[in-house]
Amino acid sequence: MIKLHLMICNLYTRFPMEGGFFILKLLRAKGETSLQTAIGFPVNKEESLLKRSFTERLYQNVQPIWEKNHNHPFVVGLGNGTLERDKFIYYLKQDYVYLVEYAKLFAMGVVKAGNLDMMTRFAAVLHESLHFEMELHRQYAAEFGVTRTDLEATQPTPVNLAYTSYMLQVAANGSLAELVACLLPCAWDYWEIGKLLKVNHRDTLEANPYKKWIETYSSETFGSGTQWLIDLMDQLASGKSETELAVLERHFQIASKYEYLFWDMNDKKQDWPV
Repeated sequence: MIKLHLMICNLYTRFPMEGGFFILKLLRAKGETSLQTAIGFPVNKEESLLKRSFTERLYQNVQPIWEKNHNHPFVVGLGNGTLERDKFIYYLKQDYVYLVEYAKLFAMGVVKAGNLDMMTRFAAVLHESLHFEMELHRQYAAEFGVTRTDLEATQPTPVNLAYTSYMLQVAANGSLAELVACLLPCAWDYWEIGKLLKVNHRDTLEANPYKKWIETYSSETFGSGTQWLIDLMDQLASGKSETELAVLERHFQIASKYEYLFWDMNDKKQDWPV
């Protein structure tokens, strides 16, 4: 009993996001319905231990979708280096089109921001996206024989168009919190994938033709930007009703599902059938 108590406390202290999710799975495996019956905590202690931030709730509830993203053949091929070159080139072109539209969300964030500091941060991210990240994308594409002309001549596929149109529609008609709920899954799941692939394939990374991609999305720099969005999501969700939070979570889950469709689209090189 004491060992279980200490293990649960240690998990939640060290890994509050993943720890809460693991604790619930552990209790179900032991046939328990609550921490109170498992280790004798009073109800208020149990509620305190399992109290989640909104993004912890998002993270836990989206796991079935993200697990499918992480196990998609395209992502697996990135990790072990076996992804066909032509599929990656197709991805580079479609991702460039996607990033142009994604950057517009930060521009809309400037308009919807509630104070000057937040406006400044959104403006800075927008500037970095347009003047640095897009150029890095062009340079990386050039390593695979894809020119800037090729990138800018690319037309979005149905999935790409549907995904970006959904986010832009929510951003235009919804709150800043809704905008961030649409922005977050792409950045956050890319960070998760980057870290996962780097850990799982650290022994073969040097020979992987997609090493730069993995290192980019597992980097501290990318993680820092993602963490800002995570913190902002929690800030914007604070004080909202369950009805409002459910709307935000629905946007987050839909965007996460579009992430799966985006991987699948590139793996199958889907385009307009007519």
